[in-house]
Amino acid sequence: MAATSLFSCSMHTEMLAPKTLKGSDVLCCPKSNFLSMKKSSKLEQMKTILQTDGIHSNALKVERAPYFSVGQKFQLDDVIEAQQFDRDILNAIFEVAQEMESIEKNSPGSQILKGYLMATLFYEPSTRTRLSFESAMKRLGGEVLTTENAREFSSAAKGETLEDTIRTVEGYSDIIVMRHFESGAARRAAVTAGIPIINAGDGPGQHPTQALLDVYTIQREIGKLDSIKVGLVGDLANGRTVRSLAYLLAKYKDVKIYFVAPDVVKMKDDIKEYLTSKGVKWEESADLMEVASECDVVYQTRIQKERFGERVDLYEKARGKYIVNKDVLKVMQTHAVVMHPLPRLDEITVDVDADPRAAYFRQAKNGLYIRMALLKLLLVGW
Repeated sequence: MAATSLFSCSMHTEMLAPKTLKGSDVLCCPKSNFLSMKKSSKLEQMKTILQTDGIHSNALKVERAPYFSVGQKFQLDDVIEAQQFDRDILNAIFEVAQEMESIEKNSPGSQILKGYLMATLFYEPSTRTRLSFESAMKRLGGEVLTTENAREFSSAAKGETLEDTIRTVEGYSDIIVMRHFESGAARRAAVTAGIPIINAGDGPGQHPTQALLDVYTIQREIGKLDSIKVGLVGDLANGRTVRSLAYLLAKYKDVKIYFVAPDVVKMKDDIKEYLTSKGVKWEESADLMEVASECDVVYQTRIQKERFGERVDLYEKARGKYIVNKDVLKVMQTHAVVMHPLPRLDEITVDVDADPRAAYFRQAKNGLYIRMALLKLLLVGW
């Protein structure tokens, strides 16, 4: 169908192909009539990802507005990477997350997503991400279809392609949350699907919902996002969480990022180049104590053994080099916090947990509110 036909059936002028919202008259196109159009549009969007700003996306192009009207369609079809978000939409999502916190605490019988089904398709292990998404869906009255180890216990083990799996699963659900072992898999799924895709981590690529909850946590803990210093510590080469977080921090003013990592897992050049292009100050350091004394946030990560393959020698060389312990706490500022995407091994000692600056379990809880917000926005709008 011609582009003019597509846009004539939408009440909005957004660049993204619209999706039908259940129980809403926001769109006049029935879902079955525009799935093929949506897929075509999404293919164009994903091409734009590779063409704009190096790695920026259109998914992606969000109209700047001082506010978002209740009932308005969410500006994104999918959540694939951190570059999709600008400050306006981040602030609006954080406001919705605060509303979700109120719902979780005061309205346990919420039916906002009654009648919707979410499929969680996880090809890699997960505890917090998968369970928080499932909890988020159920707390809003929705239902969940889940597979915990899709790499082994799905037709992928028989050789089924990701695209065929997505085409099948979208027939059973209204939204898919996917974790995959290959970087770029979420983008492939989004191009294929006619329903929203949320990237819950794609190999060493990105983890955008983790970055959203991380920035939300920093705002709540520190009270601001401009003019802050953040130390990213640990496995920066393989850590998708730190990559996505760096992209989001670049949206804010006067931010400085320190990279503290063993030589074999230093932050990759693409992130450094991106930060430089956005005017974000960054510095590599081998001195965790000095960085901790300067920073508002010490963001620790584990060394990811699963990314080293047979090079166990490199893993052992990196593991244990930088540990956050009570000595690190002593040099940290009183307002500063320690964060971690979890799980941890020995990179944060257990005796740190009792310090009020240990924010990582509060951080994990915030993941519930951010994911409740994203599910609500993607399925029913603002």
